[in-house]
Amino acid sequence: MPEEPHNVAPDRSERRRRGRSARARAHLEELDGGPEAYVMYFKERVYATFTGLAIVLVVAANDHADPEHAFFALILGVLGITAAGFVSDVISHLAVHQTFPVGGDLAILLRVAGGAISTVITPGILLLLAWLDVMPVDAALRAASIVYIVTLGVIGWFAVRRSRLTWAKQLLVLGILIALGFAVIGLQTLAHSI
Repeated sequence: MPEEPHNVAPDRSERRRRGRSARARAHLEELDGGPEAYVMYFKERVYATFTGLAIVLVVAANDHADPEHAFFALILGVLGITAAGFVSDVISHLAVHQTFPVGGDLAILLRVAGGAISTVITPGILLLLAWLDVMPVDAALRAASIVYIVTLGVIGWFAVRRSRLTWAKQLLVLGILIALGFAVIGLQTLAHSI
């Protein structure tokens, strides 16, 4: 059976079937980042999602949540964790490779940071709608929390599903990831509420 040429772009239905994660992986691999770049991409998205969820939960715990404060707390919090991740990646690259990341390496780091920042889009729009009095702030915060929880669930499910574990071990690992996720959410919520 002849091999398909590598430079042939998949048709629209194939791109839609593969989804955003597959497109991100393909783009990172095109930049010659390989699987390590994809790991970085997922890791930063998880960090940013946990941070966004913790911020939303802390703001929601306030009986008199202000939509403007909620919006800026979320945007700046996720931007801050993304910037910290980017700087960490630059420092790590410098320490390991003894050069500043340029070209494809810098493009990978920027793509990873962009993936982390993208986690704030839907929750940010919800809080912006609350700020504009289109919806109540408590409903926007609840919806943003649901978006973040579903995002974490999908990422966890995706990771476990792709593993080579038996279905029973996959179920066990998913349960462990859920428990660890609740622990992280609890710690971050506590840290942001002090």
